[in-house]
Amino acid sequence: MPGIAGLSTPYRMVAALALGALAVTACAHLALVFLHVAPTNTVSRQHARTVDGWIYPEFEQNWKLFAPNPLQQNIAVEARAQVRTAGGELTTTDWRNLSAEDGAAIRHSLLPSHTEQNELRRAWDFFTGSHDEDNKPNGERGALSEEYLRRIAVDRLAPAHPGGRVLRVQLRSATTAVAAPEWSDETTDTQTYYRELPWWTV
Repeated sequence: MPGIAGLSTPYRMVAALALGALAVTACAHLALVFLHVAPTNTVSRQHARTVDGWIYPEFEQNWKLFAPNPLQQNIAVEARAQVRTAGGELTTTDWRNLSAEDGAAIRHSLLPSHTEQNELRRAWDFFTGSHDEDNKPNGERGALSEEYLRRIAVDRLAPAHPGGRVLRVQLRSATTAVAAPEWSDETTDTQTYYRELPWWTV
C-alpha cells in the first residue's frame, strides 16, 4: 500500500490537514481533561468556564469506584411519554425501564458499548447532582442536566412511535437497596422507592 505518499498533491494536503486537526483536537481534549481532574490551580481557575463547557456532561470524571462507601443500591431509570398519534389521539405510554434495556444490550457481549453502559447512568447522576430533593436546580448546570436527560429520553422513546409525535416525556428513578448476604445479621429494607420528575415538554 503506497499510503498517503501515493495520493495526488491535493489529496495529500487534505489528508495532512485532517490528521493535523485530529491531533490538535486530541491534544486539546487531553489538556482539558487534565485540567478538570487535576487539583485546583491558577490555570484551571482562569479557564474554568471553558473546561466545564467541554467536559460536562459527556466527559465528566469521578472517583466513585474508589469511594470508601461504594453505592449499595440498584437505581433504575424509567421513562414514559405523551404521544399524539397519527389519528390525532393523545396517549400516555407505560413506564419503560431504560436501565434494564441498557443492561440487556450489554449482557453477554464481548465488546459492550461504552455508551450503552454509561450514558443513561451518568446523565441521571448529573441530574441528581445538580438538583435538590424537590427537583429544583441548585446550580448553573441544572438546566444543562435537564436538557441532556430529556434528549436521551426522547431518543429512546420516539422510535417506538413512528407514526406519532412525542409531546412530553417524564422520567423517574426506582431505587432498591441491595440485600445483605445470607451470612450477615444485617437487615436491609429492599422496598423500591421512586423519585418522579415533572413532565417535560419536548
